[in-house]
Amino acid sequence: MGAAIAHAGHLEEHRDPTGSRLGMWLFLVTELLLFGGIFLLYAVYRSTFPEDFHFAATELDTLIGGINTLILLTSSLTMVLSIAALERNRRREAVIFLVVTILMGLTFLVIKGFEWGGKIGHGIFPGSATLMDHTPGENIFVGLYFGMTGLHALHVIVGLSVLVWMLKKIAGRMSRTVSLPAPGATRLALSSTDGGNLWESETSDRVAGVEITLTYSEDEELQEKEVTKLENAGLYWHLVDVIWIFLFPLLYLIT
Repeated sequence: MGAAIAHAGHLEEHRDPTGSRLGMWLFLVTELLLFGGIFLLYAVYRSTFPEDFHFAATELDTLIGGINTLILLTSSLTMVLSIAALERNRRREAVIFLVVTILMGLTFLVIKGFEWGGKIGHGIFPGSATLMDHTPGENIFVGLYFGMTGLHALHVIVGLSVLVWMLKKIAGRMSRTVSLPAPGATRLALSSTDGGNLWESETSDRVAGVEITLTYSEDEELQEKEVTKLENAGLYWHLVDVIWIFLFPLLYLIT
């Protein structure tokens, strides 16, 4: 058992980044097939009830949908900037852009939550008494609206969870600064290991003390693996954005 665990750890350490990227693309294809089937279902019902879909879509707020679209498009940009910063080993910038991406994703969910709350408050949701007096096509549109945007929101939550996990990994390897009190100017040299990676020290003299800056030093293989993981997370986030780009005109702009 111990040998098997050690062998698994060895495989994890030397995993091919190309295989990881290929696996991510295959996963994204399955996600596209899922939403492709839902879009096909939408197209069939829309062709069957064009006037009902047109009338039901007037209940949606195009401005809110447009704002959410802008938020997700901007989050894709910050995601790309975070990956580019990490490729240059500029971790602080990568963390900042990643935090902005996460905040935008949370903002999207908050706005969508308020939008859902407004609809539910007016009795517009699948199976509500208010919709009993409406046409079958309007009921189908409302059901598709909640189903499609709900499934998309679930993917946003999953994407945010992955981004938060990556944020912890990247931020955990950022440079750290420790101030030690010392009389006069002193120069220290410190080094330690963390998971097989060397922590090197840089010192600067201060009148009231010594500031010791611990700079994380990592090999190229570890850097490439981390970039690959962030790229895969970015691909998933871009998928979330692309799906919304299709949902927005299908649900909000058909009027």
